[in-house]
Amino acid sequence: MAEQASTSLTDGTAKEQLPHLLGALGVRPGGVLMVHASLSDTGVAPEVVRDALLDALGPTGTLIVPAFTPENSDTSRAHLAAVAGRSEAEVAEFRRAMPPFDPDATECPTMGALAECVRSTPGAVRSAHPQTSLAGLGPQAGKLLRRHPRISHLGRLSPMARLYSADAQILLLGVGFEVCSAFHYAEYLMWPRPPRRTYRCVVADKGNWVSYRDLSLDDSRFGEIGSRLPREFLRESDWASKTVVLCGMRDVVGHAKHQMTRYRQALA
Repeated sequence: MAEQASTSLTDGTAKEQLPHLLGALGVRPGGVLMVHASLSDTGVAPEVVRDALLDALGPTGTLIVPAFTPENSDTSRAHLAAVAGRSEAEVAEFRRAMPPFDPDATECPTMGALAECVRSTPGAVRSAHPQTSLAGLGPQAGKLLRRHPRISHLGRLSPMARLYSADAQILLLGVGFEVCSAFHYAEYLMWPRPPRRTYRCVVADKGNWVSYRDLSLDDSRFGEIGSRLPREFLRESDWASKTVVLCGMRDVVGHAKHQMTRYRQALA
């Protein structure tokens, strides 16, 4: 069975329980923590969660969140929904009017309230990828996020590789492994690697679409992969009627790579 946080969290409100939960799970003070979160129905403001996470990490720890902008892509579900039902001329005008990605200003609405809160906090650092940026707070954020070339969404040239090298922990707060973006890094470690495809996004100027090639990323089985992780890799608890999981990035990425390699070879 997965290891459970050892301390009862039955007393107090969700806001009061959170700092205790993070300590009981084993968030490392001074470490690097990547957080995926859904705060809906918790009654806790994202600023409160952000501050609790930073307190758990301490002054030398670093908090990282996904600040992805999938709507800046003409193949994403978000973009296709936005142009659904429009005429050809209307779609062309929509594309011409699309604003470019700006790491200092572009919001990340599909990533949840906590991610947007961290991204917009004064002093936050954000990587430069127009579709799969990460944002962070803490003394290591600048070093971890400093370089993020367009041709490496979440691969060896991206901040995700530096999180892996830094032995980051991953916290899933009210979400499942379906959204665990570190599993994408496992795709880059596979051999043979997945096929590549063309991506398109808007950069620099309004409506300025550019193309580039990278791995064809596939998150369709992330939930299944997460369900097959060795339970000793995970520490689990409940908070505000939501499941919370803490794990080490190196552990889960290594195991995900083996799972992906097996099932993709079976499909070949």
